[in-house]
Amino acid sequence: MNQGAIKKQFTFIARSAPYGTNRPQLCLDMALATAVFEQEVNYLFMGDGVYQLLSGQNAEGIASKTLGNAMETLDLYGIDNVLVEREALSQRSLTEKELLLPVTLVEPDDIQGLLQRSDCVFNL
Repeated sequence: MNQGAIKKQFTFIARSAPYGTNRPQLCLDMALATAVFEQEVNYLFMGDGVYQLLSGQNAEGIASKTLGNAMETLDLYGIDNVLVEREALSQRSLTEKELLLPVTLVEPDDIQGLLQRSDCVFNL
């Protein structure tokens, strides 16, 4: 990357369950592409989006690619800031131990601050 280039902060919000629409794959693809260009990426999972991070996924029965396999590559792309809405986990009776990767649990105030600091937000 050009030394004089300014990094932008991108936040991707995943709100959809992992299967049934193309939104989760689209969000992941956009986040990975952004990271390739060495931009700062925040990947926030809210609502049903937390299901994208569940370990033990197997989409073979619905003739689809297992999204969880791709989520495990986030760190390879330098996406270290993976955030999960604490309330979304709680409402779905899930714990951090059931997730594929280490995450940071966030509260509404944290999310609001993140969105205000972000140069660009994609909400899928």
